[in-house]
Amino acid sequence: MSHACESCGMPIESGPYCQYCVDESGALQDFPTRFERMVQWQERRGSPRAQAETETIAYMSKMPAWKDHPDVRARLQA
Repeated sequence: MSHACESCGMPIESGPYCQYCVDESGALQDFPTRFERMVQWQERRGSPRAQAETETIAYMSKMPAWKDHPDVRARLQA
């Protein structure tokens, strides 16, 4: 049975995070790395940088891995 990655929402078979959200050791990537990669994904879909950053923070604020992260909260308040 599949479930969603707690970091990005991608469907996965097991574990809390997908292969794209972890480092070589299997640990969740740090916030700056994951934020930048998610923003770049939004940009590839056609969003301008500022819009991609806003959309990414809004999305991350709903994900279990990031919803209480201080960097996410700080960017939401900015």
